Amino acid sequence: QKEIEDRLAELPGWALDGDKLTRTYRLGSHFAAAGLVVHIARTQDELDHHSDLTLGYRTVALSVTTHSAGGALTAYDFALARRVEELAPAHGAE
Repeated sequence: QKEIEDRLAELPGWALDGDKLTRTYRLGSHFAAAGLVVHIARTQDELDHHSDLTLGYRTVALSVTTHSAGGALTAYDFALARRVEELAPAHGAE
């Protein structure tokens, strides 16, 4: 639990919801949100680690856990969250 809290502290805006890392990004338009979803999907394929990803009108929400580890959080989840954090500013995400 301490390791999870320490790693979560390095990811502003991310939260722990049960056994999942979650984050919702707000964007300036639906088109910008859709663009971010495409880039997140590509990153997930590169990492071979996929989250629940929801596109809203001007939002993108992620819920990240490792299904193959019985829903536990692993280093893969934090790696994906870090990569998404790198992508989001280019799309104007808050």
